[in-house]
Amino acid sequence: MLKSRPRSSKYFFGAFAVLFFLAGKPPEFGQENQFFQGFLIQNPVIKIGLGVNLEEITIQASSGMKVYEVGSDYRLLAQDVDEIQVKGHKEKLTEKFVLQVAQTAKREEAEKLAARLKPEGGLRAYVVSGRESKSEDLYQVRIGDFLTRTEALRFIKTLNRQGIGEAWILREEVTEEKSHPLWVLVGDELETLNKENVIYFIPSDQESYLSYKGTHYRGIFVLRASPKGLVLVNTLNLEDYLKGVVPEELSPELFHGYEALKAQAVAARTYAIKNLGLNRELGFDLCDTPKCQVYGGLSAEHAESNRAVEETNGEVALYKGKLINALYTSTCGGMTEDIENVFEGRPQPYLKSTECTYENQKEWTLESRPMLPVWMIGRSIELETAMLIGLGIIPRETNPSYYREPARFEEAAVWIDKALTLVGKSSQKLALGETILNFPNLAGIMIAAFQWEDRVKNLMLPSEVEFVLRDFPPVRGEARDSLAYLIHSGIFPSTPEMADEKRTATRGELIYVLSKAVRSYFDPSRKGLFRGLTRKNEIEVEADGENRIIPLSPDVFLFRSQDGEVFPASRLYLLGGEDIRWVENGGEIGWLEVSYPMSTATLDRGSPFHRWLVRHSKAELEKRVNEYYPIGELQDIVVRERGKSKRVTELQIIGTESQVVVKGLKIRWVLGLRDTLFTLDKECDAGGGTSHYVFAGKGWGHGVGLCQVGASRMAQSGAEYKEILKKYYQDIKISRYY
Repeated sequence: MLKSRPRSSKYFFGAFAVLFFLAGKPPEFGQENQFFQGFLIQNPVIKIGLGVNLEEITIQASSGMKVYEVGSDYRLLAQDVDEIQVKGHKEKLTEKFVLQVAQTAKREEAEKLAARLKPEGGLRAYVVSGRESKSEDLYQVRIGDFLTRTEALRFIKTLNRQGIGEAWILREEVTEEKSHPLWVLVGDELETLNKENVIYFIPSDQESYLSYKGTHYRGIFVLRASPKGLVLVNTLNLEDYLKGVVPEELSPELFHGYEALKAQAVAARTYAIKNLGLNRELGFDLCDTPKCQVYGGLSAEHAESNRAVEETNGEVALYKGKLINALYTSTCGGMTEDIENVFEGRPQPYLKSTECTYENQKEWTLESRPMLPVWMIGRSIELETAMLIGLGIIPRETNPSYYREPARFEEAAVWIDKALTLVGKSSQKLALGETILNFPNLAGIMIAAFQWEDRVKNLMLPSEVEFVLRDFPPVRGEARDSLAYLIHSGIFPSTPEMADEKRTATRGELIYVLSKAVRSYFDPSRKGLFRGLTRKNEIEVEADGENRIIPLSPDVFLFRSQDGEVFPASRLYLLGGEDIRWVENGGEIGWLEVSYPMSTATLDRGSPFHRWLVRHSKAELEKRVNEYYPIGELQDIVVRERGKSKRVTELQIIGTESQVVVKGLKIRWVLGLRDTLFTLDKECDAGGGTSHYVFAGKGWGHGVGLCQVGASRMAQSGAEYKEILKKYYQDIKISRYY
């Protein structure tokens, strides 16, 4: 069906212009301009598949669109509409399985092997290019088709007897029924469109953009039939496409360093141009998923990554005048790998193993006097103490016993008053007691000072008070409800000692309570990235997209955060780009916490995937392996070879029915791991047999080419984008392609 709604809001679209009505035709890369019924798309043009085998498609336009059926001529179906709904016939897809039995750099060798195999029973051996698997210089020999995975697994045993030891199962989708036409409702008329025709969705003017599934896109949409059902294609300028790729592949908000964004833009542009036509049989160039490059359209764009695309406009990476295979990986684990050890293709001089370090890495040292140990009911509270000192709420003391001594009413009043000012509450005239400052008395003071009386009255049921204080000594009067509320809200610790009216709260305990009270309103610390240290003992930080220079207090407290724990530190070594938190008082930093990455100089040290641990039971792993190879019961896994980066490049898996040698990236898929850079440990059961396989590894991705986290760190250390690219792609040149 096709329905329309009134037009809605507008959006400026500078790259497009509405010209005179011209008959358009599908774009070709390299031509000067492309027109679609008067709608201009600047070249180079790229076609991105947004969905395959679609049934119901809803497309919206921010300020109107035209819809055409395009065949031998153009037929206007609707114009100046805000929303279109199209209902087609979803193809019934089934699956088939094929076996990849070999791959070689020469087509002649592949064809000879295919001819020699001569499978029977309706099977055929054939040769395909390995381009989709990022090994475009290889030719793969395959045998098919098998209706089930079980049949394919069974045939592997036949191949093993013929001396072929590495057969790999591939699943493919096929259309079970013939393609059907589209059914559309235009006004009150039901129409059947020719299945050979396509439908164009074209913005009405330069200020309009199209949307699909809540995502906004530049350019136009084309809906067409394909061997796998209806396909929706976003056709647009390649530079505009990159604006929706770069922030998805290297988020400006998570991976800081502008030059890294420029490096990512060049790599993504090179990959896109080199792979134009990759999905030609489906009517588009690239998909919008990680299988190609992640593409989020206009909705994903970010001002910083857009600028990176614009400033590198048309630039690509070349090796001896040809576009490189610009592979990139998220986290390389400290070193990238030779491409042939992962993708099993020919060696590429520009995709060689590279240590993920930066020779021009700067290093700074921060020092401070150590924090005195402060304890409260067996818990260290140095962090809370240092933060309140840094905020100017409590004084700094050098006497080790100061924080263990009983607190006095007068100093409690001063500290509470400063805390009130910090959270934006008016100063209160506190009624000072004549007895000891125990926790029931302190509870009354805190409730009155922070004006929480309504909370105590309306947010605590009598049953809750009884539940909170059920194991506590009796507490008299109104202090009972106040004490229960502060324990219930987490400001007082939940321990019966809090109800002891003969016990005076220590200064350390008062500090803890004030810290909790302040943080119940907001986190007083600020967050950013450490950029460097000046000679004037000032630090440069990046926060909220801006750089600031902030003096360090001579009495600054330093803390180190690592593996979820925070420790006081008298000295910190920083390389730049570390996540930091700090508090300011009087324009100076009085408390600084640095998130320490792994103790290594590798650039990807800050990634959460720099190190990882995966534990699989024998049964889990056995089931997974048997989906690819008919090994029977899993008996052993043996690492046979490693590459230059120490990635596992050859793995032997031994079963009761057969054994297989798995190579390259297939190892990661078969074992279900983040990367192939791992070591293997085995856990035994009571009988001495293997119960679990434990993989301690590093990295995320295939480990070849540009390391995205490493690129970000290089940029943070001052490297320019060309330097970053030339580190990970060796001996290349950066040139304008158009």
